[in-house]
Amino acid sequence: MAVFKAIGQFMLDYPLIPVLILLVMNLVSMIAYYADKKKAKKGAWRTPEATLVGLAWAFGSIGAIIGMYGFRHKTKHMKFIILVPLALIVHLAFFTLCLIAALT
Repeated sequence: MAVFKAIGQFMLDYPLIPVLILLVMNLVSMIAYYADKKKAKKGAWRTPEATLVGLAWAFGSIGAIIGMYGFRHKTKHMKFIILVPLALIVHLAFFTLCLIAALT
């Protein structure tokens, strides 16, 4: 629990850093989905699915969801339908737990 408290306190003390990390990771994730969609249309070498899912889990879950549904890419693959929203849920739980621990 001390780790969550320390992370939460860091987020409270330096809120710009986690916000910037989230913005960058979500932008990278969304761009990766867009680029893979373009590659799919051209029949070019594709981004591995593990990379796309990994970007979602590396705090890019919102960008991945926007990329999936905004570009209609990977929306019929069960792996993506389950793992990408799950990553968002885990991220929200993680940040909530950290902030609650820091405030108590």
